[in-house]
Formats: sequence, C-alpha cells, structure tokens
Amino acid sequence: MTDMYQRVTDERDIFKKLLSKVPGFKGYVERETRRSSDKLMRESLADRFETLWQKISSIQKDMVNQGLIQYVDDMEGASIKLRQFIDRVRTATYGYAGLFDAVKIDEEELSELYRYDLAMFNLADEIDRAIDNVEVSIGSDGLPASIKNLVNLAQQCVDTFNKRVEVIKTGISGGEITTTPAQ
Repeated sequence: MTDMYQRVTDERDIFKKLLSKVPGFKGYVERETRRSSDKLMRESLADRFETLWQKISSIQKDMVNQGLIQYVDDMEGASIKLRQFIDRVRTATYGYAGLFDAVKIDEEELSELYRYDLAMFNLADEIDRAIDNVEVSIGSDGLPASIKNLVNLAQQCVDTFNKRVEVIKTGISGGEITTTPAQ
C-alpha cells in the first residue's frame, strides 16, 4: 500500500513540476484547488446542517404529538431559516462564488473567508446544543426562551453566510463574526 501511495505522490509531484514551467498555469491550479476545497467545505457544512434541520423536524413532530401546537410555528421559524441557509450553502457557485477569475482574492481576504467558514461550523455546534435545549425544555416554562434562542442562532447562520459573500464581492469584511468558538 505504501508503494502505491508513494508512486501516486511521485507522479503528482512530477506533474506539478511540469505545470510550474507553464506560465500562468500555477495560478490556475491554485484556483482549482481553492474551488475544490471550497466545494468540499460547503458540502460538509450543508450536510452537518441538514442533520440539524432533520432533528428540528423530529422535535416538531413530537410537539404535535404532545399537543404543543402553539410552539410548532416558532420552531418552524428556525427550520425555515436553517433550510434557507442550507440551500444557499449547497447552491452557491463553488470557488468562492466563482469569482477567482474575475476578482483577485488576496491572503487577507482568504483568511477572512476561512474565519467565516469556521464560524459557520461553530454555529452548527451551537445550534446542536440549542436543539438539545429545546428538547429538554419541552413541558417546562423555559421552552419559549429555548426556541427563541434557536431561531436567533438560525438567523445568525444566514447572516454569517451573507457576510462571507460580502467579503467575496467587495473584498471588505462583512463585519464582526458573532459566534463563540467551539470548546
């Protein structure tokens, strides 16, 4: 197995050396690598949030079964925001909105994009905890507050993605990233 890995790696290194001799091609390969990385990151992020969205859906069904109809609409608010977020993440053009060719993204802007990406993954963890909190709050006075927190976090996801897009379009920071790092 190690021999096969070494052979593939050696062949890739030879290819990279060859490509480095072609003017302008190195930048193209780097853009393609960034596009692929962006696609992988966003697919992973969307999959993670899809699982959370399904968890919310399950809780809504439980609420209906328990006669807690008055809370289902509020939960639907969080569900709709997460669905909007998931759909935007999944359908955005890969490669930082496909603008690598039209807009030059420098290292500082790329670093800013990575900060937003990390913030969105951290938000997934926060939302997971918030969903768990809703679930344990069913039947208690804390249920409305836990649902409100979930809705606010879901909105934060949409806002964070919008700020990320703003960095891509303008090269200017979309503002403060308002999530706490995962512990």
